[in-house]
Amino acid sequence: MHPAPSIILFTTLSGLGFGLLAFLGAGVILPTGLAAFLWFGLGYGLALIGLAASAFHLGHPERALRAFTQWRTSWLSREAVLSAAALLAIAPHAAGLVFWNTPVPVMGAIGAVLCGVTVFATSMIYAQLKTVPRWNHWTTPLVFLLAALTAGALLTGSGYSAQMLLAWLAVAMVLHWILGDGQFARRGSTLGTATGLGLMGRVRQLEPPHTGTNYLLTEMAYVVARRHVRVLRVIALASGCVLPSVLLWSAPYSLLALGIAVLLHLAGMLAQRWLFFAEAEHTVALYYRG
Repeated sequence: MHPAPSIILFTTLSGLGFGLLAFLGAGVILPTGLAAFLWFGLGYGLALIGLAASAFHLGHPERALRAFTQWRTSWLSREAVLSAAALLAIAPHAAGLVFWNTPVPVMGAIGAVLCGVTVFATSMIYAQLKTVPRWNHWTTPLVFLLAALTAGALLTGSGYSAQMLLAWLAVAMVLHWILGDGQFARRGSTLGTATGLGLMGRVRQLEPPHTGTNYLLTEMAYVVARRHVRVLRVIALASGCVLPSVLLWSAPYSLLALGIAVLLHLAGMLAQRWLFFAEAEHTVALYYRG
C-alpha cells in the first residue's frame, strides 16, 4: 500500500507519546514541579501530534469527532475513545506531580493501562484487516506494543528496561518481516476466491480492469523494489534497535548517548513504519495481476 506521511507520523509519534505516558503513569520515574511539566508535556505533545496527524489523514478532518461514535464495531473509534480516556485518566497524576509534588498512583496506573490498550487498539485497526494478510497477524500488535514500551523506556532513561525491550522489539520486527513475507501466499487468495467463482473453474480476466492508473492502483497495489526493502529493513533494525542498544551499553550514564539513542530509535521506527505500509499487499491487487 502507498505509505501516506500523515499515517506514518500518527502511528510513530502517538506510540512514542503513549509509551512515555505509560511509564510516567506507572511511576517508573516521579518528576515534580517544572520537570514533571516537561515530562508530561512531552508525552501529551507527542500523543496529540500523532492523533492530529491521523485526523488530517481523513478525507474530511472536520468530521473527526464522528470517530467516537462507532466504538461498538470499529477499532478506529475504539482507539479514539481509549486515547481520550487515557489522556484524561493520567491528568490527575500529572497535575499532582506538577502543582503539589504529590503523585496520584491509582489514576497513574489506570492511565498507564489505558495508554497500552490505546496502542493495542491502534494496531488492531490494521491487524483486523483480512484483505491485507501481512497485517492480519499476531505480530502486528506485538510490534506496535513493544515499540511504544521501548520508546517509553528510552525517553524515561530506564536503561535496563530499554535494553531488554530493544532486544524483544528487534525479534518482533524480524518475525513480522519473515512471517509476513509469506502471508499473502499462505492465505491462498486468487481471483477465484475473491470473486466467489472459483468453484466453477479457473477464473481469469478477459482484459485489464482499467486502461490507466487509478486510486486503487496508487494506494492499494503499491510495490516496493526488493533491494529497497532489504536496505530499509537493515536501516530500521540497526537504527531502531541495535545502535541504541550499543550506545546504552557503552555509555549507560551519559545523557548525550541517551539522547542520540532516542533519535536513532525514532529514525529506525519511522523506517519500520514506512515499510509496514509500503509492503502491505491488498487482495484488490489480484484484479491487476490478471
